[in-house]
Amino acid sequence: MTFVSALVLMLLVMDPLGNIPLSLGVLQNVPHHRRRRIVIREMFIALAVLVGAMFVGPYVMSVLHLENIVLQLAGGIVLFLIAIHMIFPGETTLTPPEEAEPLIVPLAIPLVAGPSAVATILLLSSQYPHNQMEVLLALLTAWGVTAATLTMAVPLSGILGKRGLRAVERLMGMVLIMVATQMFISGLRTFLLNLDTLKQLKPV
Repeated sequence: MTFVSALVLMLLVMDPLGNIPLSLGVLQNVPHHRRRRIVIREMFIALAVLVGAMFVGPYVMSVLHLENIVLQLAGGIVLFLIAIHMIFPGETTLTPPEEAEPLIVPLAIPLVAGPSAVATILLLSSQYPHNQMEVLLALLTAWGVTAATLTMAVPLSGILGKRGLRAVERLMGMVLIMVATQMFISGLRTFLLNLDTLKQLKPV
């Protein structure tokens, strides 16, 4: 997987534009002069979680004895479910915390470093162990775009509006469905080819 494809995948999963309404809802009780600082702090916490998952992921997969074919198939299924949720989000709201400033939950986790982002970075780091620098660079770039987007959530929300944000999120969901389908088909093709090879090697 190239840097560009990993970057696009991480951006689709992090969904910075789709998270704008949720982040604004969480910070609605926070004074305006504090919001930017809180978002930056939470984004660095999310980055620490994702980078930790990236370097721990291959060891977890090796301990569980999971093969690359399994990772491709499982990754395709997970990304497909994430994409379906992006296209048909339903009514998702986050209640602002009683205290003035949220800490870790829900901005860092699960809004940015949620199960979908952690699972994706686990799959990428385990499936492409020789491209760790490209995966890390893609993660840092996607994180930077997400941080910048959430920092400018108020003006972006005013420009795009609720309908615009919803349309962009659904478009990203459609792209993610195609990526997930391609990943699943590639894993299935590899599995069938290996199955044919095993049948040929089986003694008569």
